[in-house]
Amino acid sequence: MEQTCELTILMPCLNESETLATCIMKAKAYLERSGVDGEVLIADNGSTDGSQEIARSLGARVVDVAQKGYGAALLGGIAAARGKYTIMGDADDSYDFSSLQVFVDKLRQGVDLVMGNRFKGGIAPGAMPPLHRYLGNPVL
Repeated sequence: MEQTCELTILMPCLNESETLATCIMKAKAYLERSGVDGEVLIADNGSTDGSQEIARSLGARVVDVAQKGYGAALLGGIAAARGKYTIMGDADDSYDFSSLQVFVDKLRQGVDLVMGNRFKGGIAPGAMPPLHRYLGNPVL
């Protein structure tokens, strides 16, 4: 895919109609406020709850990823991204798409990979199941 903007904000999606609009609005507000030339891309993995229509109505680009699975949705979205850089976050409103500047700054400095750390920056209540929070992620 030819690069046509600096940043793709990628959200893999499977039936996220309850939170998708909030995520898209935060991402678009970040782009507008920061002046970063970017797109919001939804990699839809077969939603049946109207997520695709919600995304399109808010100006996000939607790519349908037929192969099932979270990893497949990510790979399909990355392949379709038009940005020089891609920042990924889930469409369940557990990531703060309004606070992406620190990531963009590091990418512009030439860093190959930038990862957020919810443990260092705080985990919103309900954003991570206890098993993941206290066992899975700390071990990994």
